[in-house]
Amino acid sequence: MNWDDTTDSPAPERPVGPAAERLVDSAADRDDQAVEAALRPKDLDEFIGQEKVREQLDLVLRAARARGATADHVLLSGAPGLGKTTLSMIIAAEMGAPIRITSGPAIQHAGDLAAILSSLQEGEVLFLDEIHRMSRPAEEMLYMAMEDFRVDVIVGKGPGATAIPLELPPFTLVGATTRAGLLPPPLRDRFGFTAHMEFYEPAELERVIHRSAGLLDVEIEPDGAAEIAGRSRGTPRIANRLLRRVRDYAQVKADGVITKEIAAAALAVYEVDSRGLDRLDRAVLEALLKLFGGGPVGLSTLAVAVGEERETVEEVAEPFLVREGLLARTPRGRIATPAAWAHLGLTPPRAQGGGNGQQDLFGA
Repeated sequence: MNWDDTTDSPAPERPVGPAAERLVDSAADRDDQAVEAALRPKDLDEFIGQEKVREQLDLVLRAARARGATADHVLLSGAPGLGKTTLSMIIAAEMGAPIRITSGPAIQHAGDLAAILSSLQEGEVLFLDEIHRMSRPAEEMLYMAMEDFRVDVIVGKGPGATAIPLELPPFTLVGATTRAGLLPPPLRDRFGFTAHMEFYEPAELERVIHRSAGLLDVEIEPDGAAEIAGRSRGTPRIANRLLRRVRDYAQVKADGVITKEIAAAALAVYEVDSRGLDRLDRAVLEALLKLFGGGPVGLSTLAVAVGEERETVEEVAEPFLVREGLLARTPRGRIATPAAWAHLGLTPPRAQGGGNGQQDLFGA
């Protein structure tokens, strides 16, 4: 149950329409926000997964406490739902410090950042979600604040403007980003500790699900947890969301106990298949395979075929399909892999005697 939560600050841009309501969306919705506070681990020992990150971060925090100093600034990168917000709260708890939470989109002017920094207490943790979306003037102010614990507040305009230096108490900035490549090097270099959050293995997600089930007072069997974990896309937030939907099904359709059969039946109702693909994912694959013989086909053509916007297919469906090895992007267009044909139970055209040459890319 390690996942990011959404603060009161403006959230990152998300798809609108059907794509925004997907059960396997890794971004937090309002229901997630209400539940995650109760499920969130409180310390590093309770945090599941991300073993290397936990070990390294534990050393950083222990050393800071031993010196009686604030912890180094921390940058956490990775996909939504993997635990960046949770780790920021754990950092504050381990250091015995309060935490202030905001996000990059909420800081559009340098004055917005100056107001936040000037109100920090000594040792306080400032969590800045989606830090790559902060405005450039605020970003440049943050350089000095992180390095020298000082900001220059500009008073007045034009030739008469005056810069007034404002000393800041030592603080720890925890930045979180889903797109680390968009961070400028001067900002990235000012973080004393950087970590990339990896997707979870099914065994780790099973532990997440068992812990969440205990906190939610849900009875679940090991094979039921394994069934949910296998469909959770390596993301704890999705695992917890699926657990809640399966719990509802078990309470209404069965005796409340989640078994493998109950989990499979429940997720079939919600159109989440054995590999975690939902309606949109399968629609993209089925169009690619059935209408275009496995490709290559252009993105715009594929989007029209599934009745979605080009951006929805490219940014919502494709990343997981590529990561699962079901779809590949090539200069000529999108192509299906042999695994995609096998997953949908279809036979590649070449095996039928037609053949479009696409399978030769995979040695088929």
